[in-house]
Amino acid sequence: MSTHSLRFSPEDTAPQEVTLLNASSSLYEGDWPSIPHSHAFTELFYVRDGQGEFLLEDEIYPISKDDLIIVNPHINHTEISRGNPPLSYFTVGVDGLSFSFNDQKEYRIFNCRKKKTDLLFYFNALFQELDNQSEGYEKICRHMLNILILQLQRITDSPFELITAQHPSKECAHIKRYLDSNYGENISLDHLSAISHLNKYYLSHEFTKYYGISPMNYLNRKRIEVCKELLENTDYGISDIAHLTGFSSQSYLSQSFRKSCGMTAGTYRKLKKRRKDAI
Repeated sequence: MSTHSLRFSPEDTAPQEVTLLNASSSLYEGDWPSIPHSHAFTELFYVRDGQGEFLLEDEIYPISKDDLIIVNPHINHTEISRGNPPLSYFTVGVDGLSFSFNDQKEYRIFNCRKKKTDLLFYFNALFQELDNQSEGYEKICRHMLNILILQLQRITDSPFELITAQHPSKECAHIKRYLDSNYGENISLDHLSAISHLNKYYLSHEFTKYYGISPMNYLNRKRIEVCKELLENTDYGISDIAHLTGFSSQSYLSQSFRKSCGMTAGTYRKLKKRRKDAI
């Protein structure tokens, strides 16, 4: 692999801004092993040419020219080149930012073939500044990174939100993924403490510091979100929905739903059905 990169120190960026940590333009030449790894920052991976595979956690995805992969912090990943030409790609490491996708996954692969001219312009402009390092290039690169991220919101066909904050610890990121996948189970703070190997008070403090909400309140919010989807798109009864989403009883679901949405679950269902019928 041939690569060139540059790393900005924290002093180059004002506090609470998104930070460009590193940027590389690489060609996969088979001179290094594809070892899964993770890091505490978000990575943007853009395939300029070639094809291969991208390992994300335990899943393998085919990738090819003009694919963009967004990988949030603490997600195991690596790339593998297959055939000729070999993979040629850009990677950009971004601190202070993660992507929140609708399906709650911590990564996403976008096919940008129809919009490649737009993306390549910003990637190429960024790397041209890094190569030349003319006066003021650090500031230009920071602005270029912000523009690139905004362009991603315009051209990708799957909605996402940007979360700017300190990057979470590996344990907090793991707990969030666990809650997203296991919300239907009987989960307590003591249980989360056990699987994260962190003191429950410390875990709650750290989780809240990054995500702006305690782990148990996040779990309740996740359950309410799933309840709303089931109310809108299925005929399940309220008691069945309570069971499927991990609420201990129908009455507790009703209490939580009213507090969160300002109406009962039954009223919410009727309202959504009325709106659908009116379309």
